[in-house]
Amino acid sequence: MEKTSVKTLDKVVVRFSGDSGDGMQLAGNIFTNVSAGLGNSVSTFPDYPADMRAPQGSLSGVSAFQVSVGKGVHTPGDQCDVLVAMNPAALKQNVKFLKPGGVIIIDTDTFNADGLKKAMFKTDDAISELGISAQVVEAPITSMTKAALADSGMDIKSILKCRNIFALGLVCWLFDRPLDGALKLLKNKFAKKPAVYEANKKVIEAGYDYGHNIHASVSTYRVETESIIPGIYTDINGNTATAWGLIMASEKSGRPLFLGSYPITPATDILHELAKRKDLGVKACQMEDEIAGVCSAIGASFAGDLAVTSTSGPGLALKSEGIGLAVMAELPLVVIDVQRGGPSTGLPTKTEQTDLMQALYGRNGESPLAVVSALSPTDCFTMAFEASRIALEHMTPVILLTDAFIGNGSSAWRIPESDEYPDIKCRFVPQEIIDTWKPYVRDSKTLARYWALPGTEGLQHRIGGLEKDSDTGAISNDPANHEKMVNLRREKIARIANDIPEQEVLCDKNADTLLVGWGGTYGHLYTAAEELNASGKPIAFTQLRYINPLPKNFEEILKSYKTVIVAELNTGMLADYLQSKFPGLNIRRINKIQGQPFLVREIVDGVNKIMENK
Repeated sequence: MEKTSVKTLDKVVVRFSGDSGDGMQLAGNIFTNVSAGLGNSVSTFPDYPADMRAPQGSLSGVSAFQVSVGKGVHTPGDQCDVLVAMNPAALKQNVKFLKPGGVIIIDTDTFNADGLKKAMFKTDDAISELGISAQVVEAPITSMTKAALADSGMDIKSILKCRNIFALGLVCWLFDRPLDGALKLLKNKFAKKPAVYEANKKVIEAGYDYGHNIHASVSTYRVETESIIPGIYTDINGNTATAWGLIMASEKSGRPLFLGSYPITPATDILHELAKRKDLGVKACQMEDEIAGVCSAIGASFAGDLAVTSTSGPGLALKSEGIGLAVMAELPLVVIDVQRGGPSTGLPTKTEQTDLMQALYGRNGESPLAVVSALSPTDCFTMAFEASRIALEHMTPVILLTDAFIGNGSSAWRIPESDEYPDIKCRFVPQEIIDTWKPYVRDSKTLARYWALPGTEGLQHRIGGLEKDSDTGAISNDPANHEKMVNLRREKIARIANDIPEQEVLCDKNADTLLVGWGGTYGHLYTAAEELNASGKPIAFTQLRYINPLPKNFEEILKSYKTVIVAELNTGMLADYLQSKFPGLNIRRINKIQGQPFLVREIVDGVNKIMENK
């Protein structure tokens, strides 16, 4: 018998695509979890359609899930090695992401006259019409799913919902993924529906067996694994990691966690996750609108809770007056902005980094606050913790910027031990000054005012949105006092720089060119820098997590390179910000505003053009 062609790769990329109701996100997530459990690094990119209830089989209704698994994985990959296309529309929309010589798996049962017409094909041969030169696995997925469940007693609609699991079984065979892990995940998902689990078990095994039957006609893959630190690992997305980071901060600060929020794509999953955690003392309230969300959080902060509100760009705009109140009252508040395409309602399911200026300056008056960002899905845990720590220890609102790419995307994550994160020291009124305390008495080192919890004897006080006297805390319209308080609030934020890590430079630190990014573009920029250095083009790389204030050594870093290139998913907001901070710098730019993450080759090409002065 002819042997299968086996390709051994450090990393592979799989893209699942189909209708919104075809379960591509579920199939992709299970494959990701199974791979993470085998010791692979993983990075995912769920690519949702923006249309709600698009016609079945139409081009606008295609949903996709791309995942890279293997060794040294930092991005979901520019192109995929294997494309699963559950219908003609999915093939047409996603074939551009396939590497030359890759593998396409199609459900031939959907490539009928009706399916081809909906996808606007002109002929009855979609493969030839698209000019595809790839290994095509033509599998009758729909009919084989029906055959596997013929005696299940399920109705046809329920049977068809299992097609994605047949495709998953075939992909698991293709990458030598044992089914044990996938079956365990399916059993957990359908724990309350044993009949549904049994049906999916039959179907995934049928898909796996189908792969064995065609093994002589298609390449299979062996994927390298990482050398990993021992521990408990899980696949986690950025929104879940954010929620868990907040819970860790609550534990480490001893303050109850309160979330006042309003559902908004792509941030809603933070609310969903925290709503499940009543067992940990979490209070998660779905409010009637964005303004109520931030105002309820401000009330909780005044009462002594670790207070959080979560949103996306449109909601951040609505919360701006409330955030200004928290700045004036000098209360700790964490505001999470999972960025999406804008302006207005814009591109709800797509990613951008276009809220940076709003986070830095989007409030009336002199209204400074801290701004931080997360680099990856797993880093959302760390930066949610950090945002909480800064808010509580420096008595200020903190805006944490993530984005749809890392909020919905996932990576393999080692669950940390509690002692890996420091205790958070809340700035309560010291016992020795209670008799002389006033609301705006400050810590001399940080300039943070002290947190007076309601109900504490001797600490009756008022704070609010009107300017207060720096000494008495009474309402004041004195011009000199106002200027003093403005400068104190500004200096308080500046001094946070003494309490954050210095900036690190990666790759070739001695190069003449520095590539700079911020937030969720980290994986793409880092991979591009590695590729450039490997090709003999020296470049240093650094990615910002702390944006306001900037790390103390960041100016020195920038001024030590002849060329500074800032790459970001907007028109150049960080570049403008840095240029205003450090006017003498000559900053070059790489920008993309398409609702999609960078491709590594876009960064490589952009850097090469700048280096060649084109």
